[in-house]
Amino acid sequence: TLRLREVTQLVGARDVIQTQVFLTPSSTIGFFTSQLTGEVILRKNKKGEGNQAPLTIHELVLGTATRYPDLIALGTRNVDGWDTMTYIEYYELCRKAAKSFLQLGLERFHGVGILGYNCTQWFVADVASIFAGGISVGIFPQNSSQVCRFIAENSEANIFMVENDWQLQKILKIQDHLHHLKAIVQYKDKLTKKLPNTYSWEEFLTLGVNISDEMLDKVIDSQKPNQCCMLAYTMGTTGPPKAVMLSHDNITWTSAAVLQSLPYTYPPENQEVLVSYLPLCLINAQIFEIWIPVTIGFYVRPKWGRLSLTKGMGLGPTTFCGVPEVWEEMMRRMSSDQMSAASFKKNMIVWARKVGLKAYKKRKTDDHFPLGFRVAKKLVYHKVHRNLGLDRCLQFLSVGSGLSKEIQDFFLSYDIILMPIYGMTECTGPHSVSYEKEFKLYSCGKAIMGSHNLVRNSEQEDIGEFYLWGRHLSMGYLNNEYKTKKAFDPKGWLHTGDMGTVDNEGFIHIIGRIEEVIITKRGEKIFPVPIENMLKENIPIIHHAIIVGNQAKFLSVLLTLKVFCFINCSDTGEPHNTLTQEAINFCRKNNSKSVKVTDIMNNQDPIIDAIIQKGIDAINEQPEHETHKILKWKVLEKDFSIIGGELGRWGLLTFI
Repeated sequence: TLRLREVTQLVGARDVIQTQVFLTPSSTIGFFTSQLTGEVILRKNKKGEGNQAPLTIHELVLGTATRYPDLIALGTRNVDGWDTMTYIEYYELCRKAAKSFLQLGLERFHGVGILGYNCTQWFVADVASIFAGGISVGIFPQNSSQVCRFIAENSEANIFMVENDWQLQKILKIQDHLHHLKAIVQYKDKLTKKLPNTYSWEEFLTLGVNISDEMLDKVIDSQKPNQCCMLAYTMGTTGPPKAVMLSHDNITWTSAAVLQSLPYTYPPENQEVLVSYLPLCLINAQIFEIWIPVTIGFYVRPKWGRLSLTKGMGLGPTTFCGVPEVWEEMMRRMSSDQMSAASFKKNMIVWARKVGLKAYKKRKTDDHFPLGFRVAKKLVYHKVHRNLGLDRCLQFLSVGSGLSKEIQDFFLSYDIILMPIYGMTECTGPHSVSYEKEFKLYSCGKAIMGSHNLVRNSEQEDIGEFYLWGRHLSMGYLNNEYKTKKAFDPKGWLHTGDMGTVDNEGFIHIIGRIEEVIITKRGEKIFPVPIENMLKENIPIIHHAIIVGNQAKFLSVLLTLKVFCFINCSDTGEPHNTLTQEAINFCRKNNSKSVKVTDIMNNQDPIIDAIIQKGIDAINEQPEHETHKILKWKVLEKDFSIIGGELGRWGLLTFI
């Protein structure tokens, strides 16, 4: 039976639960902190958006369980069908798990490390650890034992939740170094060997039988919206990861703000369906796959391991969230299917794609599409969406940086509008969003309701560094006061390090990072990302392009080719030497016989060399590049990868 705590007001539709918790700024706290036990001033607007009363995680989950007790919250597939859980069952299971955490000795503001892929147990452990007064700490499943050790020590983790024996062995290797560790719970598969202070999921759930509801409620009541409840670790290219501290209000307010900025539908009229597959250690994955669904009552389907698009998931998602790597791999598969299609079908697809892209780029209103587009929609687009398992999908969201113009144009040609979302871990994931009626090609959308952005230190027209403001800004970096003060100024603005512009309609355009700016020997500042994107557009066989030329008289570019990596190397992430089918078809179209990178590198294929040089010449001829031309280029032997150290760790390879 649901034990209702006193809630002052429960409302439906787009409102959130209002509580009587109001924070008065104190001289002892500021906008940020580096201490896990610290509190912060909420960046509340004086009126309007951003001024909503703050909520704790428990108040958020309780409110949804109260409004929609019988609505399905989670569904996972098994051999016999689907195991589903309603919101009231979800809430009660989280309370039960929270009691077990307390029984195991979880201390206030100590970490609970969650190491594994998406499943119902991950969701429950995340919410329950917060209910119990701990700090939820999602860990990338492929992290090494040493990275897990750093995170555990940094978060003073009392408990580790591990998926299976493989993850368990990582923690057993380092447990002698973890002075705060009290227990390990393996939440999937059977324990191969019974060890001290190690429990199965079933054993874990029975541990809290002696913890009363009153004891748990006392812990819950002690929590404040401006206190930390989660750590999100950012993986830098050098040095140890930074722990971004996120408060209850960061999560609950950001979820509500995104909901007000995107056209989601609400129960009981309709229930959104979502497939959860992105690694939940990423804050964007948590916001869109755990906390936004909890806020309005989604039906979420956690998907473990490989994501074969969304086919075989039964009821298709109404919203699909991906990162650029996922969209790129989908594009490769779709292109390969098109190339292998029969002649008539291939010609039909080519025609439909041309019609689709032209229609979107020339349309004047949301419903102004020519007859040819409507015919192509019936003959091609609907079938493609159905084959992807996305025929019910109304929103296609893209989180993370690197969504190229090529990828966006490709999906537009299939009547799929990718909506880029700009943000970072330091602002609890999203800062700006797009949707079909508030959309501009190649932009990152507009700031979410109640948040603000400025462009500062502008030296080149309207281009400058983005500063952000709002209740989505994190509390700071754990135990790192120097970097916290460097990222947040005394007035509470976050200095993102991202360079870009905001147009007169409020749409955000990101062009790169401050550290990426190249200063030539003449003192000219060059933003390499737009040039790199043009190279990839002009030369379709190119996968990555990196401009170099700091303090040089001219620019050079390092190029990698499109090779098989994401599909066949999920265990290591190491790129192949073999070109993708798309790249091979490009070679054949231009009378080149190359099928491998080694067939092209070191100027062994004069045909491809000439194509690359032609693409570079086209960029050099543009007036804005007159004083900084690309005079040298080289095709590298291997594509960039995580294992090679060239790419940051998104942890996406095993999900594709």
